[in-house]
Amino acid sequence: MTALLAAISPDADIYVAQNVFFGLIAVVMLYSAYRVVTTINIVHAALWLVLVLAGVAAQFILLGAEFVAVTQVLVYIGAVVVLFLFGIMLTRASLGDDETVREEKHAMAAVVGVLLFSVMALALIDTWGDDRIVIDEPQRVQEVSDAIFSRYIIPFEAVSVLLLAALIGAIVVARKD
Repeated sequence: MTALLAAISPDADIYVAQNVFFGLIAVVMLYSAYRVVTTINIVHAALWLVLVLAGVAAQFILLGAEFVAVTQVLVYIGAVVVLFLFGIMLTRASLGDDETVREEKHAMAAVVGVLLFSVMALALIDTWGDDRIVIDEPQRVQEVSDAIFSRYIIPFEAVSVLLLAALIGAIVVARKD
């Protein structure tokens, strides 16, 4: 098998290793995502989310997008998960096992999950359809940053304002009157 791959491409071992690591990371991400939504302890769910987001960063590294991987780690793991944990702790959420999260809420969560997935899939299909993205050369950091801070500055700032509002809301809810 290896000889056949080497005859096809001199870099075949790299592709095989990349596919193996992709599969391993994907399995870890799927299990972690499953644990995010099935664990009863909310702090443990946030920690499983850290593992999912780290897997996304690892997938970006496999794709050769190191800038996006570092951004993923800094923004999502470094900021968003910390914001979630502060929100959990400031709102006096139950830090142990929550007995109210049981079977009665699983059906509604499954319905909402299927609906959100359907809306997202339809939006993606409607937006791009059969278009294929062809990348002739790797994107440079300057091009990515120019795109973020020119065309996508409004969504970028909207997300930051939303996160700030969530933090202020958590503080207001946790504050004693």
